[in-house]
Amino acid sequence: MAENSKETNIDKKSGFVQRLISGIVLIAILLVIIILGGPVLLISMGIISIIGMWELYKVFNVHKSVAGIFGYIFCALFYVNLQFGFLRETYLLFVVFLIVELAIFVFSYPNYKAEQIMAVFFGLFYVAVMISFIYQTRSLPSNGAFVVWLIFCCSWGADTCAYCVGMLFGKHKMSPKLSPKKSVEGAIGGIVGAALIAAIYLIIVRNYMNIVWLDILILSAIVAVGAFISIIGDLAASAIKRFYDIKDYGNLIPGHGGILDRFDSVIITAPIIYLLSFYFV
Repeated sequence: MAENSKETNIDKKSGFVQRLISGIVLIAILLVIIILGGPVLLISMGIISIIGMWELYKVFNVHKSVAGIFGYIFCALFYVNLQFGFLRETYLLFVVFLIVELAIFVFSYPNYKAEQIMAVFFGLFYVAVMISFIYQTRSLPSNGAFVVWLIFCCSWGADTCAYCVGMLFGKHKMSPKLSPKKSVEGAIGGIVGAALIAAIYLIIVRNYMNIVWLDILILSAIVAVGAFISIIGDLAASAIKRFYDIKDYGNLIPGHGGILDRFDSVIITAPIIYLLSFYFV
């Protein structure tokens, strides 16, 4: 019994070390990619999107199908259009994609279930379009190079703060069926913690951004909103996994799972930070 307990503790420690190391490596890579920006960031986000779509499509067993392959193709076209703008009305790209998917569904019937075709179409928006807002935020003409980091403040920053506060003070379960370990106290701590992290960061870089204290207050409030919404993104990703009885979306990142496991909250916060920063700052 004691030996089993020791083995469990060793496994937990090794798992933590693995998670820590891979997390540090991931952050270091993202730092370089986002600082460089431009085509490097665009291509990187495109690759991450395709991997994320592969992971999501795998849940619905369409990751190697013709329908799924066209999903990857239109993901690439979407990112190329972001760079070169060959199609001003981007929604037309999605209309064509929908028509293609419906054609595949009709002319290969009954090879696909309706929900599989819908999942392929959904995947382009949920993964590729949402993640693209990291690039779009970084490309904002006014302080995009600084504002982009707020995406990670209200996603990963909130996750970290929520975990710490939840461990110390968590008593009331937020969503027992979806995520039993998450607490209301942890969620509140995550939101407040993310806003504080953002405020400290903005105070440090305020001279480079040429912003005043009111801007810092507004941006910190935006991060708080993003942190709240990140909880929805996190729980939504958990809901999909629980419904289809899978532990992780993938195993690309040791100790973390797949791209979607690590970017589930980033996916939902990136467009929020972009839109609110664009209109209110």
